[in-house]
Amino acid sequence: MAAPRIHLPLALQPGQTVALPPAAARHVQVLRLQPGAPLTLFGDPVRGGQWRARVHAIGRREVTVTVDEHLALEREPARAVHLAVGMPANERMDWLVEKATELGVASVQPLMTERSVLRLSGERADKKVAHWQAVAVAACEQCGGNRVPPVRPVRTLTDWLADPARAALGAGVWLSLAPGSVPLPVWAAAHAGPCAVVLGPEGGLTDAEEAALQQAGLAPLALGARTLRSETAALAALALLTLLPSAQTAGAALP
Repeated sequence: MAAPRIHLPLALQPGQTVALPPAAARHVQVLRLQPGAPLTLFGDPVRGGQWRARVHAIGRREVTVTVDEHLALEREPARAVHLAVGMPANERMDWLVEKATELGVASVQPLMTERSVLRLSGERADKKVAHWQAVAVAACEQCGGNRVPPVRPVRTLTDWLADPARAALGAGVWLSLAPGSVPLPVWAAAHAGPCAVVLGPEGGLTDAEEAALQQAGLAPLALGARTLRSETAALAALALLTLLPSAQTAGAALP
């Protein structure tokens, strides 16, 4: 049986004994682990990778672990893909964050657009983002990813497009059903490097929003003739962009 994986965002050293955060401690207690049981710790902000560790002591409210050996293991895709998605309603955003994390998304930006059903602000938005971040942590514990993708604070599409920091995310694209949109696999084969993918909510993006995306320099890409739910389209795009070879390896070029 593989050692349970615990997210511990601390800079660690071999031989160090540390107390687990309350949620992680409770997880160890629920698993009924005993002192000496092996664990895998990940989330070190300095060294990355993961650490072999073992349970040191289990109390009623506290669990301590002893850190053993660092393993420089990373399981991230070669291409960093950032999702900026019009938040789907109900539990679909939870599902999207979980599955996108499993596929190796670099970050998730929840967006409010003109047709968004889910509209968040203030404390309610902060609580939702914290919840989605916890979903991403749990997904990394399950899938073996050692870098938890950040879930950014909720913002409007207009604000996100106007942010100069957006350029650091790489090439910008959005998923569109408009005629003339380049098929996403063709674009992916011809472009290396990181990218940011914008998707609308259940009702899609308005014509004005698509015009704003194009004016901001983003390219419209197509996933095919079918109309997909936003969370389905996000995962299909993410899988294609992280798994398809780039132009450097495939020798492809846009027509």
